[in-house]
Formats: sequence, structure tokens, C-alpha cells
Amino acid sequence: MSRTGVVIVTYNSADVIERCLDSCAHLAPVIVVDNASKDNTAELVGRRSSVKLIANASNRGFAAAVNQGVDALDTDNILLLNPDVELETSLDPLAAACDRPSVGVASGKLVDSLGRVQAGFTVRRFPTPTTLAFEALGINRVFPCNTVNRRYRCLDLDLSKSAEVEQPPGAFLMFRREVWQRLGGFDTQFRPVWFEDVDFLKRAWLAGIKIQYVPEVIARHGGGHSIASMGWGCREVCWYVSLLRYASKHFRPYAFRGVSAAVVLGSMLRAVIEAIHRRSFRPLQVYAKVAQLAWRSLISGHAVEMKCTST
Repeated sequence: MSRTGVVIVTYNSADVIERCLDSCAHLAPVIVVDNASKDNTAELVGRRSSVKLIANASNRGFAAAVNQGVDALDTDNILLLNPDVELETSLDPLAAACDRPSVGVASGKLVDSLGRVQAGFTVRRFPTPTTLAFEALGINRVFPCNTVNRRYRCLDLDLSKSAEVEQPPGAFLMFRREVWQRLGGFDTQFRPVWFEDVDFLKRAWLAGIKIQYVPEVIARHGGGHSIASMGWGCREVCWYVSLLRYASKHFRPYAFRGVSAAVVLGSMLRAVIEAIHRRSFRPLQVYAKVAQLAWRSLISGHAVEMKCTST
């Protein structure tokens, strides 16, 4: 059995997938799970005989696609890679980290096109109720240097040094197959995207599995290409749906209600700001939907199901 297999989930990724696959050319097996892209992503991947393509007839969501890809592999370790990520170094140190006692997940350093480390994204701590409330209220955007935000985004961490961490991104993540099986894979209730990787890592951490950051392993990351193909309103609704689902799953009821209340208030503020900025009434419709969702969650004490569609 091969040591490491690669899973890449694509959605309208034609602009970036070939560079990603070129950087993985020395690795095998590589599986691409395409979530019904409307561009020619599947065609580009299908031209490569060394890559296995799973082409979904519909967008099953990121978590479900990851599980599909892992199920199709027969390797000790799985590297989860976004299509806008290009490997620049060997993965051996990540595999070695996963071999250590009690370590089951590892990630490396993400850099931008100029080689600058993506601080604030490469590693984060798990979100707390206060963190998500600050996010919903826009405090972290307006005052990014506040203590809560700095801690959440690990801006106090020296990213040149190896460390045990909490939440590296799913864009560049290696984990042992045994860990994935033990946790039951990614939670497909996080659909179509956002917070599924945070939830996976939180469950790993709660199970006593250590997560290691290995800075000598480097990958270049573009960022946000797939979500850019989603409509703005759809993106906003989907992000809040996943945020509330995560809060409902991992926070106590009173804390979840506090986050829900922050989303209600924050969505009202954003509706006004975005309406002025965009010179449109559409943000009022989008954030009214978010506020309604959060209000129902606040009253019920748990995340309320809502389909993520454009508004």
C-alpha cells in the first residue's frame, strides 16, 4: 500500500487545476473529485492518465466529495489539497509527523504568489463563541488587531518554527487514514462548504489526536477561487449557515444563542453597509434571510436547516 494519496476537490477550477496537478506529478495515487463544474475542469483532469477522476453529476458539497476521494484511496496517509494550491517541497516531513505517537494530522506552511507566509490562514486556533460573535459583528474586520482576533488567527505564533497547533486549513492537510476512519470522515451536514475542516480537526483534537505544523513543507496558495464562482448572496448565506451549524455542534446552548444573537445584529448592520456600498437593495434581502435563520436558531437553541441558494 502506498504511503500517501492525494485528494483534490474541484468546482469550476479550470484556471488552477493544471498547475496543482503538475506540482503533484511525482505523487501517486492522485484523485480529483469534481463537484459538477460548469467549466472544463473535468475535461482537463480527464486528459491525465495518471490521475483518477470522480465526476459527480451534482455538487455534493466539499465534505461529501472529500469522503468520496478518501474512500477511493488505499493509502496510509491522505493529503487533502485545494486545486489552487501548488506543492513546492517534499511531503516527507508531513508523513513523518503523522507517524509520531499520538499525532494523526499535519500541515505545512502556505505562502502567496510572492512567497510571503499567509499569516492568519496557515494556522488558526479553534473558534470560540466570542470569536464567532466578533466575526459576525464585523469587529475583527474593523479592528483586526484586537486580542480575540490575534489569538484566533495565531498572529502571536512564530510560523518559522514547528509546533503543535489546533486548526490548519483543509486547503493543505495530511491525516492518517486511521484518524479519518475513527472520526467517521468529514461531516456532510456542512454543505456546500465552510467549517467542515474546522469541525473535523476539532473532533480530532477532542479525541486526543495531536495536530502538527511543519514549516519546512511549503505550498503556494491562491485562495478562494471556487467560492468566487458562487454568487455573492449565496456565499454570504452559506457561510452563516455553516457558522451556526458549527456553533450548535460544539458550543453549549447559552453560548450558541449568544452567537446567534450576534449574527442577527451583525446581519442588520451588514445589510445597511452593503446596501450603501453596492447601491442596491439586494443586500437587504440577503441579510434578511441570514437574520431570519439566526433568529430561528436563537429561539430554538440549535442550528436551523436552510438550503444555501442564491437570493
